[in-house]
Amino acid sequence: MTLILIYKALHVFFMVAWFAGIFYLPRLFVYHAETASPDCDATFKVMERRLLYFVTPFAILTLVFGMLLIMSYGKVWFTVSSWLHYKLLLVALLYAYHGYCFKLLADFKHNRNRNSARFYRIFNEVPVLILLAIILLAVLKPL
Repeated sequence: MTLILIYKALHVFFMVAWFAGIFYLPRLFVYHAETASPDCDATFKVMERRLLYFVTPFAILTLVFGMLLIMSYGKVWFTVSSWLHYKLLLVALLYAYHGYCFKLLADFKHNRNRNSARFYRIFNEVPVLILLAIILLAVLKPL
């Protein structure tokens, strides 16, 4: 078994684990934005914080194994694979999305949330669409 296949398997595994959390966190934000109960508010704050801090190492490991893959394939492969450049741009957007989740978490923590449940429902669809585009680029390599 080659090292590249191990890197690829770990990259996909950590990406799936990361996305499980990234798909669920905004749903928690939806329910949190809809609640008026202080008890529910406190529960959501704990759940959101634990989930975001739990999946953040998966995001980091996704990046680590993705970079190891790029380095393993080599500089020439990187320079001629234009589909990869678009994929990396989308991946950067996902990391920005992940970082913005920390800001939203802080807003809820300090009772500063100004976004509606509808906002969070739409926000929840962003990583789904980006992931679809990334998978299409990685599998089809159209460019």
